[in-house]
Amino acid sequence: MWQIGVWERDEGLAQRVSRMAEGRSALVRACRHPALLAGLRLDLLVVSPGAAGWAGAAALMCRTALLPGGLSALTRALPADTVVSYGASPRNTLTLSSLEGEQAAVAVQREFVSLEGRAVERQELVLPYDGRTPELFLAEAGAALLLGCLPPDGP
Repeated sequence: MWQIGVWERDEGLAQRVSRMAEGRSALVRACRHPALLAGLRLDLLVVSPGAAGWAGAAALMCRTALLPGGLSALTRALPADTVVSYGASPRNTLTLSSLEGEQAAVAVQREFVSLEGRAVERQELVLPYDGRTPELFLAEAGAALLLGCLPPDGP
C-alpha cells in the first residue's frame, strides 16, 4: 500500500489527491505541518504551494517528493530519493507552457519515474483548466503523473 502525505494549508489538494488515488492501494494523509508526518515512510510527499513550517522537513522520510520549485533549502533538507519540482522556472520538472481560457499545457521538462515504476517522459500535456492558481494546478498535475493517472485524463 502506498503511503502518501499531502503537506498543505487547506487548499483542497489532499482531497484531490485522495480522489486520484481511489481504486489504488493507497493511504493519503493530510497535514499543515511536516511534523505530523514524521516517522512515516512515505512513498509520495506532495507539498502544496502554500505549505509552511519548513523546519520539520528534515524529520520526513519519502521515496518521492513533489514540491514547489525555488525552495533549495527545502530540497536540501528533505530526505527524498527523488524530487520532482513544479513552477514557472524552466529549471522545474513541471511547468506551464501555456494557459489559455479553459486549457493549460503542462510541460514535463525532465523524465522521472511514477510510483508504479513507469517512466514519465518529456512531453506536453494539454489539460482542462478551471481557474485555480497555476502553482496549485501544477501540483495536482504532478500528483496525477506520479500516481499514473495521466496521461490521458486530466487532474
